Amino acid sequence: MCGICGFTGNLPNSKEVLTRMMDRIQHRGPDSAGQFITDKAAWGFRRLSIIDLDHGSQPMFNEDNSIVIVFNGEIYNFKILREELEAKGHVFRNNSDTEALVHGYEEWGTDLPKHCRGMFAFMIYDTNKDIAFGARDFFGIKPFYYSVVNGNLVFASEIKSILEYPGYEKKVNTEALEQYLTFQYSVLPETFFKGIFKLAPAHSILFKDGEVTIERYWEPDFDINENADLDELIDKIDEQMHESVETHMISDVEVGSLLSSGIDSSYIATISKADKTFTVGFDYDKYNEISYAKDLSEKIGTKNFSKMITEEEYWSVLPEIQYYMDEPLADASCVALYFVDKTAAEHVKVVLSGEGADEFFGGYNIYHEPVSLSGYQRIPKFLRRIAGKLAETLMPEGMKGRSFLMRGAMDVEERFIGNAKRFSVKERKKILKNATPAKAPWKLTKPFYDKVKNLDDTTKMQYIDMNFWLIGDILLKGDKMSMRHSLECRVPFLDKEVYKLAKTIPTKHKLAGGTTKYALRKAAERHIPEATAMKKKLGFPVPITLWLREDKYYNQVKEAFTSPAAKQFFNTDELVKMLDRHKSGKLDNSKKIWVVYMFLMWYDVYFVQENMGGFGC
Repeated sequence: MCGICGFTGNLPNSKEVLTRMMDRIQHRGPDSAGQFITDKAAWGFRRLSIIDLDHGSQPMFNEDNSIVIVFNGEIYNFKILREELEAKGHVFRNNSDTEALVHGYEEWGTDLPKHCRGMFAFMIYDTNKDIAFGARDFFGIKPFYYSVVNGNLVFASEIKSILEYPGYEKKVNTEALEQYLTFQYSVLPETFFKGIFKLAPAHSILFKDGEVTIERYWEPDFDINENADLDELIDKIDEQMHESVETHMISDVEVGSLLSSGIDSSYIATISKADKTFTVGFDYDKYNEISYAKDLSEKIGTKNFSKMITEEEYWSVLPEIQYYMDEPLADASCVALYFVDKTAAEHVKVVLSGEGADEFFGGYNIYHEPVSLSGYQRIPKFLRRIAGKLAETLMPEGMKGRSFLMRGAMDVEERFIGNAKRFSVKERKKILKNATPAKAPWKLTKPFYDKVKNLDDTTKMQYIDMNFWLIGDILLKGDKMSMRHSLECRVPFLDKEVYKLAKTIPTKHKLAGGTTKYALRKAAERHIPEATAMKKKLGFPVPITLWLREDKYYNQVKEAFTSPAAKQFFNTDELVKMLDRHKSGKLDNSKKIWVVYMFLMWYDVYFVQENMGGFGC
């Protein structure tokens, strides 16, 4: 696990530039550093030592040093790949998973990613062909950013590293801002920094003769077995999860487990038999999961380490979090992850976590919506359209039934863009000062809906979340917050072997008994208490709604909403109205407020303080 960066071409001060790029991501790999510099390429590496502690340093080469790689992640089937490659005549010099990638590229070329099982982002320089080839893992667990500057490819694990490359001019992507207001995360291929892009999950990148070629090497699909027997399915889920967790425990250092009060982390912590678990909570009764986690830890015989987050601590780390996130993210639970990862990093180098279970097994509460709307949607569509329009026009925002009538008037393709939807197109146009060419959100999701158009609505929603919410929110914060603390976070649910099973599960076994991810819960119930296995999905609950009604934090946010930066992007009168309506208790605008506030905080970190030699420099 580590941080990678580099660029093609030659600069008068290549070593100095590469060192600065590496220094910006030192938190990803504080154990050691390595460089490869020629007149054609400069590859940099920061290492967090997990596997083959003595010999796994990078950049790493093949036998004749013609192939060089920098790699971030873990290849869980590297021993199998090694056996296969040695049988073909490849000679290995160490026991790292990285070397399997080097020889795998020699053997399979650009088909290499298809052979891998794990989480990865890597970049290879082939000196014989003078090409750079890289890839990102199947589900987007590890980040990969790139830009082309003055004809050279620049890449890194984090955007802040690319900002150190001379010739890149830092500018805000206002189209990304408009979409962010709706999605609450950066959703476009081009990031919030103009000219810097994200490599999408399951995609590879090839750079040759100044040209970038992006290709998809794998795509998730569904092979639903409507006749699947529930009991047999539960057996298979439990068996596969045990295999995946065992695979994800491969390490030369101790592996712990994050633990909340929910099923996903509880299931993993239990079957992993990790010696240490880690939990955080807030000093508000319903926002505190520590007692649940401690009780389970006692039952399964592990030692639980917990941290109670005060409101002062929460608010004080927000600028730091936006710095390490690279792009604005308005998920209030980032702070909880920040502190639980910080707590874990004091004891271990690797943790397991439960991300991906909801997307794979149908866990979000909103996945019930097609069921709850089914009766209403038997009414002719044109009548529902009229009712929805009347509700939007005549019923006050927040009034009971308004959302039901509006959402019931729409097909799933119109109403669902992912697990979060903050500002509507109309609302975001109202608060933005300047128009952008941003598409309507449903135009971004449409190509993905088209791929699953023959499936039921709940499965369609899962597919959208897998391609939007999971990548842009869940995995982004998971990676950035853990690596901030030099902690490797592994996600056993997000495994391609687990997905082979999950994609066959019919909706009747995902939503059953009045609950979500039913089949997974029944598998987990074999190992954890029934109350935990059947506990309603909470996420990381955070008391933002309450805090924003307190004078202290209301005034803090209001100051940001009326700042020169806010006036540059927004109609600030509209922002203050939104804030005031929340404080008065008329509406819960907390999530919308947070979206704007986190953008302004990110902008301050990267475009105000940093330009003044402040934060992050």
